[in-house]
This record gives sequence, structure tokens and C-alpha cells, in this order.
Amino acid sequence: MNEISQRIWLCCVWLCLFPPLATAQTVGTLRIESGLLAGVHGSDSVVMVYKGLPFAAPPVGDLRWRPPQSPHTWEGVRLADSFGPGCVQHLAGSRPPWTEEFMHQGHVNEDCLYLNVWTAAENAEAQHPVLVYIHGGGFSEGSGSVAVYDGEELAKKGLLVVTVNYRLGVFGFLAHPELTAESGHNASGNYGLLDQIAALRWVRQNIAAFGGDPNNVTIAGQSAGAISVHLLTASPIAAGLFQRAIVQSGPGGLASFGLSSSRSVAGPLAEAEASGVTFAAAGGASSLRELRVMSVDQLTAASAIDSRPMRFGPVIDGYVLPRDVATIYAERAQNDVPMLTGFNADEASAFPGYGKATIEEFHRTARERYGESADAFLALYPVETDEEAGDAQKTSLRDAAAVALGHMAAERALTARTDAYLYYFERGIPWPERPEFGAFHTAEVPYIFDNLKLLDQPWEAVDRQLADAMSSYWVNFATWGDPNGEGLPTWPAYGEAPRTLMVLGERLGPREIPADETRRAFFDAQFGGSTTRP
Repeated sequence: MNEISQRIWLCCVWLCLFPPLATAQTVGTLRIESGLLAGVHGSDSVVMVYKGLPFAAPPVGDLRWRPPQSPHTWEGVRLADSFGPGCVQHLAGSRPPWTEEFMHQGHVNEDCLYLNVWTAAENAEAQHPVLVYIHGGGFSEGSGSVAVYDGEELAKKGLLVVTVNYRLGVFGFLAHPELTAESGHNASGNYGLLDQIAALRWVRQNIAAFGGDPNNVTIAGQSAGAISVHLLTASPIAAGLFQRAIVQSGPGGLASFGLSSSRSVAGPLAEAEASGVTFAAAGGASSLRELRVMSVDQLTAASAIDSRPMRFGPVIDGYVLPRDVATIYAERAQNDVPMLTGFNADEASAFPGYGKATIEEFHRTARERYGESADAFLALYPVETDEEAGDAQKTSLRDAAAVALGHMAAERALTARTDAYLYYFERGIPWPERPEFGAFHTAEVPYIFDNLKLLDQPWEAVDRQLADAMSSYWVNFATWGDPNGEGLPTWPAYGEAPRTLMVLGERLGPREIPADETRRAFFDAQFGGSTTRP
């Protein structure tokens, strides 16, 4: 062997024996409780990304339908350069208006309890405020790796961003008498919420290593993620794990669009257990032991009865949720943190017929919804053409949602010592082929993450300005509990302007919605009181 060949051979031996060391030198290494970890640079090298970090043991086998357990440790350096699988779900790919960027892509697995971190902190002493984002998807789909949740731009603005997976559908929310009996808490059904709480505990224990402040954590989410955040503010076992809450298209205003119900927020344990027994029977299982040995495909198939999928969601189980949220707040037993919450102008635009009602359909729906008060409603929203009926349908839904959101804020204000900030997002994503979707359910997400570049749409200057402003509001709130900051239009807290929402659209600024006092009075009566209570 000549000298050159010998050097090449020694170099190859070195790389084979010490690949973790070589990798760590190029991407940086840090230590968390589970072991050494190496990340990768974002598209901007100032940001480091750590993908697919296990925050709990795989919830498989005997751990199926149990609270999440501590994550496994590892030897050497774990390279966190790819997302973990999503939790078990039907992979639709896209479902307009939700294009691929809004939905989970890639693999799914029962072993799915992973989170992801974006940080621009220069060192572990940086103490950046932390945003933990909980994905939406009706508690049946979605993941922390969805493209629009990419945290790089928010990290560049000073946040440390964490996105999380949690168990979905039957794997995340099955209640059953046998599960209740074995739990030690006389409770079952909220495994997905317990996963979220486990992720927050992981953040408390590990986030300082990434340059985050474990005592400055904001939980945020949209749709099912917003409902999750709302429920976590009422959960005693989540106490102390976060300091602020952001609820995007969650309880309150969303119900007025017909997208939320008491069951989808949290139902009683006895009802959920009965559904669990029905589910087990449909799958041919006579015991919990048999359910735990069934395959993922068998369980997924059993979730459809008469071709209709069973819905599984959060439960008032007496443990994670001791009582319904309204009662917990009324008793001053909530986790009292500042809240930022609101809704979008066209939450229901994915539903067939949205904004296209005929006069007859508009009148019929009014009588079904408002009963004896229908004539008063129709007098407030008079229509003479089908086009006017479609417009009145949208306007009345928005007005009702704004008043409902105000009522939720009023109820909160009775016992909370912290501020709430309400918003109304009205900018329709530019989409020449599908203008009917407008400011659809989830449309605000690429703006608050400042991720317009990830969607192939004909963005205008106003969109880029709005994304910069909205992401700045979210960063400010996550940092100080107040969205206001230099260069931004003033956003009043609820108590300063109880009938006002911050309008996020082509024009930024506070506005009373509805502006018409008689329309407000009508919906006030429907919701049982005034939105201006102290």
C-alpha cells in the first residue's frame, strides 16, 4: 500500500468509526434529558431546526390508551433532521380549501409522539419566549409537521417555536368502562390531551437547552388545536406549564358557524364510555385486552359503523377536565393566563351552499335556527334577491360569531385577572380559481407564521404587510402577554373596548362588529345577556 492509499484508507476508517462526531461539528450538538442531539440549519442559517424529537415513549402495545410515558434515552448523537411520522389518520392529501400545505403529508404510525423545534437562539442562556403550537384537524387528522406550521420566520422574530403531534381519533380519545376502571383516576378518553400536556412537560424540562425560557411559554392552536388550548386553560394537571394562550377559531365564535358543538369541545364521560362500548362491539372485541391486540387497520375499520365514521373527541373525565370549562371558569379554578382569540370571516366556506342561499333557503334556515325570533331576525337582514340572501347569510353568521365571541370574553372576565384580546380575520387568500373560499377556516395560519412563500398563490403587497403585522402581534403576545408593539396599530384589550374586535385584513384596526346596534341586541338576546358585563 503506497502512502496516498494509506492516507485514504485511514480517512475512511476515521469517518466510519466517528460519524456522529463529524456530524456534530457541522450542525451543532446539545444535550437534553434523553441524550445528545444534533439539529440542522433552516433555509436561513441563523435558525436551527430539530425535527422528530420523541417527547414520550411509543404508545403501542400495552401502552395503547394509557397516559404517555417518559421517552426512551439513546446513546451517541441523535441527528434530528427529519420529521417523525404523524399519528394514525386517514391521509386525504388535500381537501379544498385546504391544499397540501395545510394537511399532513407522509407516513403515519401509532408510534407518533414527536415534536419539532425552531430556534435562532445563539446559546442556551438566550431565554427566548416559547410558542408551543397545537395543530388542528378535528381531533382526527393533522400533525406538527404540516408545512404552514414551519416556525423559521417566527424564530427569526425572536420566538422559539415548538410543534407537536398528539394521538388522534380512536387512539387519542377512546373512553371505555374498562379503561376508566384501570386508570387510577376513574377517567378515560383524553389521551390526546395528555399527550399535549406531556409535550409541555418536556418543554419545561428541556427547552432551556435550545435557548428557550421554560417560564415564558405560550400555547397556541387553531380549530381542534384551539379547542385543546381552551381545555388546557381549564385543566388542573396543566397548571403552571404555560403563561399565555392563543385560541384561533375555537369555542365561542366558531359555534355560530355550525363548526363546533358541546360534544366536539368536551362531552360527558358516561356518554363517551357508551360510545366506546359500541365501538368495541363493532370491532368484535369483548374486552379491553382484545382491543389492545387489534391491528391499526382493524381499529380503523371498526371506527366506521354503517359506513359512517365514529367521532372521538375530548371528554369531561373528572381528571384532565374535572368539570365543563364554563363551570371551571365560574369557580375561578382555571389557569388564569392572558388570552388572544378570534375567528375568520368565512369559517364555513368549505360547506356546500355557503354564501349561495336562495331567499327560500335563507328564510327556512332562519326559522329552524331562531324559531319564534325568526321574524325579528329576517327584519334585521331583509333580502329581495338570491344574491342578497347569500350575502345576508354570510353577514349574519359573522355578526353572530362576533357577539358569541364577546359573550365568551364577558364570561371569562367575570373571574379572570388577566387580559383578553379579540380579533376578526377578514383577508381572503388570493385565489383566482376559488374566490368563494374567502377567509376560510385556517386561512390566517400562513399569515401568523409569516409563511406566505410556502403557498403558490398570487400574493399582493397587502398580504405581505399583513403577514408581517400579524406575526409581529403573535410574537409580542407570546413575549409579553400583550400584542401591541412599536409600529403596529393599537389593539385594545377586551375590557377597554368590549364590543370591539381587532380587524386583521386589508386595513388593520379596531372595529365594532356588528356595527348595527339592533343586530347586536338581537344576538345578545339569543346568547342570554350583554357582552359588556364587567
